[in-house]
Parts: sequence; C-alpha cells; structure tokens
Amino acid sequence: MTRPRGLAPLIDAASAYYRGAGRFAWHFARGKLGGDPVFAAILARGLLSGRARILDLGCGQGLLAAWLLAAHSCHASDAPHLWPQGWPAPPWLRHYTGVEINPHEVARARHAFALDPGADLQIVHGDIREVDYGSADAVVILDVLHYLDQRAQEQVLRRVRGALGPGGLLLLRVGDAAGGLGFTLSKAVDHTVALVRRRRWIRLQCRPLRAWERLLSGCGFRTHALPMSEGTPFVNVLLRAELA
Repeated sequence: MTRPRGLAPLIDAASAYYRGAGRFAWHFARGKLGGDPVFAAILARGLLSGRARILDLGCGQGLLAAWLLAAHSCHASDAPHLWPQGWPAPPWLRHYTGVEINPHEVARARHAFALDPGADLQIVHGDIREVDYGSADAVVILDVLHYLDQRAQEQVLRRVRGALGPGGLLLLRVGDAAGGLGFTLSKAVDHTVALVRRRRWIRLQCRPLRAWERLLSGCGFRTHALPMSEGTPFVNVLLRAELA
C-alpha cells in the first residue's frame, strides 16, 4: 500500500500527546508514527472500522490510542487538509485498554493521556499472559508474540478469542520466519531492542507465516494476510483475523 501525502497533521496531532512526557517520548512517537506503515494502513484500509472497544496488548507508550484519538479529531475538524483524501472515517474509540510490561513505557502512556477529558483510556502495567482482558470489539498485538514461548503464544491467542464477542477482530503483526535476509535483519533489531529495554538476552520464538496462520486457525480465527513492511527492510505481515 502506498501511503498518501498529507499525514503530517495526523502525526503532529498524535505526537502532541507526548510533549509533556519528555523529549524521548515525543521524538519516538513522531518517528514511529511516521515511519511504521502499520499506523497509516489501519486508517487507510479501515481495519478497525466499527470497533469502539479496543484492547492493545504490548501497547508500549500507547501510540495506537494517540493515533486513533488524533484521527477522530482531524476527521471531525472543519479545517482543510487534516484528513487524507479517500480515507474512510476513523473508528470512534469509546474505550481503550493498553497492557504493557515495561514500567517506563506505562509511565509515559499514563502521562500522555492524563489530561484528555474526552478519552476513556486505561493503561495497565502487567504481563499479557496474566492480566484480565475483559471484553473488546478488537484486539491489537503488534510485534509482541515472538517474545513469548510458543505455548504462551497459543494461550494468549485463546484468551484473545475469549475476550472477543461475535464478529470480533484481531490485528496481529508478526515477522515471517521464512522471509530470508529481511527476517534475519528484523530479528537482530528485535534482539537489540530487548537488550536495551529488558537488560537481558531473550530467545525469540518466531514462526513462518503459514505456521502463524495455522495457529490462528486452530484458535478459531479465519485470517487474511497483509504485507506490512513498506518503506522498511523487514518482512512483517499484518494478520487480520476474525472469529470463524
């Protein structure tokens, strides 16, 4: 998918949440929202259309929430050129729960949204293998499951299925372990990130795309794979998984 021009107002509005959370939080938000194709794809393709209650597992500093809130504001504004031409209306985020294990990320997320009176957001400090998921219309897991062992991956996905009602949706981004050099590079980056954030080496539990699809099918989902590496050297795939 070719990302359209005119994303600057969205990026400005979303990253503005982090101005009071420190220079790192603000610069990271701008770089990630502008450079990671998944954020534009979620809005341009309407992947969360009609989903008002969203559970974000491994949410980091809550970039998805900031992105969706900014999208709603830009779309509703009368000012010209704030919303990319041809994009569908963004989802109305009625409730968002983000779960993150890193306390520094949690602190940045909570600070970012503390003064927004119109946002019903909850940032939970905890392990996605253990916290209560509650119920949701959609669950989003971006670049997280490969940090868990394969048994825990399946347990999380089965718990996700239990949290989703009829017509529930899972957006799961994974790396394709059959992706050759691009996968090797992305795995090296993930190892580096894990070392920086957790101060220890973590064995990544990666799977080829077909194995991820089989796992999701076994958990009751039907899937559609969307390439999600445009503009990057990686081989990431976004799996749009609906309850079968």
